[in-house]
Amino acid sequence: MTTIDLPSSDTFAIFVIGVLAAIVLWDAFWLTKQTRDIPKLGELPNGGFAWASEGPQEVIRQWGNLFSMAAMMSLPWPLISISNTPIIYGIIWDILLSLHIIYLLIPKRYAVTSTHLFADGQRYEWKKLRLSKRQPKRRIMLLRKGWGIFGPLPVGGKYHDLAQAKQFMATVYEKSLEQE
Repeated sequence: MTTIDLPSSDTFAIFVIGVLAAIVLWDAFWLTKQTRDIPKLGELPNGGFAWASEGPQEVIRQWGNLFSMAAMMSLPWPLISISNTPIIYGIIWDILLSLHIIYLLIPKRYAVTSTHLFADGQRYEWKKLRLSKRQPKRRIMLLRKGWGIFGPLPVGGKYHDLAQAKQFMATVYEKSLEQE
């Protein structure tokens, strides 16, 4: 019978932390990009609307992700004790996830134009999005087409801003249906 040599716990911990660090850096890049993409808030020159959320609105928008991050912070600790992995890797893991939680809670900039939604530093074409049939009260829920269960794209902000954005989105969707 052949045996398989598994990597050491240190090697595996470094690999997993490297992947998480790459994700955290990637998200930080997109977070800094939002100010360049949406330099001005309010009515946009070519039509459209841009607004910013505040911390409490991001908590409402990201509540599911926040619970996921909390669960992920606790996951490595039983494994660390079982595998005799140095505790420093668990501490680094939790620091990286804490940074990611901070990124989730930082106020965001959003914009709607006739062709795109700008959210989380990214640009989404309207034809790749659709409004969810059931809308939550304190955010707008869009679904990314073809993403299945990974498709929800919540948009946050003050009630007035969301109402104005929703009205603009409805106009965009009506125009796209007329063109088809």
